[in-house]
Amino acid sequence: MPPRIQIATTAARYCRILLSVAFLASAALAPPLQAQPADLAKRVAARESDAMAARGQYMYRQTVVIEEVASKGGRGGVYREVREVIFSPSSERTEQMVGKPVDNLARLRLTAEDFADIRNIQAFLFTADQLWLYETKPRGEEVADGIDCWLLQVRPRQIDPGQRLFDGMLWIDKRDNSVVKSEGVAVPQILNRKEENLFPRFTTFREKIGEHWFPIHTNSNDELQFSSGPIRQKMTIRYEQYRRFGADSTITFGK
Repeated sequence: MPPRIQIATTAARYCRILLSVAFLASAALAPPLQAQPADLAKRVAARESDAMAARGQYMYRQTVVIEEVASKGGRGGVYREVREVIFSPSSERTEQMVGKPVDNLARLRLTAEDFADIRNIQAFLFTADQLWLYETKPRGEEVADGIDCWLLQVRPRQIDPGQRLFDGMLWIDKRDNSVVKSEGVAVPQILNRKEENLFPRFTTFREKIGEHWFPIHTNSNDELQFSSGPIRQKMTIRYEQYRRFGADSTITFGK
C-alpha cells in the first residue's frame, strides 16, 4: 500500500475510534431514561382533583369563538359568546353571559352536546371520580414547552347513552404529575338516521395559576365529514383573568 493511502487509512480508523469513545462517554454520562410509574393514572387523578378544587375557587372569563370556513377558504359564519364565571353574593359559583352571543353560522348548528363539551371536555380535568370511566396506556415521554412530560393515553372504557367523554392524550409534568396539555376529541360522534352530530379534535394548553395548572387556551381546526359534505370548523376558547374569590372581591362586567 502506498504510504499516503496507508496514512489516510490509519487516520480514518483513528477518527472512528475517537468517535466511538466519545459516543460511549456521552452515553455513560447521560441520565438514564425514567420508567413511567405503574400508578401514574392514579397520581394524575389525585393531582387533577386538587386542581379542580382549586379552580373552583377562581373567577375567570371564558370567550368562545367557533368559525365555519367557506369552501374557498373564507369565513362562512361565526358563533361568539363571552361568559364570566363568578360567585353570587351568597358565595355560590355561577355564570353570567356578557352581552349577547353572536350567531350567524350558515351550515353548522350548535347543539346541547357542543355546549356540554365546551363546559366539560375542552377544559377536561382527569379527576379521581372519573378513573373508573377510562382506561389508560403509557405512551412514552416528550418535552412540551420546555417541560419533561409523560404521555398518557386516556380512552373511555364504554360510553353510556347521554354521556360525553374525552378520548385523547395527556402531557404530564414528571415533577409533580400535573397535566400541562391535552389533545383529543369529545365522544361519541353521533351518527344515525335522525341525527348527524360531529365533534372536532382540539388541543388545550394550560398555565400554572398559583399551585396548579389551569386551562388557558383551546384551539381546533378540523374538517367534519357530514353526509351532506365536509365542513371545516375552527374553534378557540380562551380562559382569562383568573382571580381567586375572596371576601374583598369585586365583580365587574365588560362590554
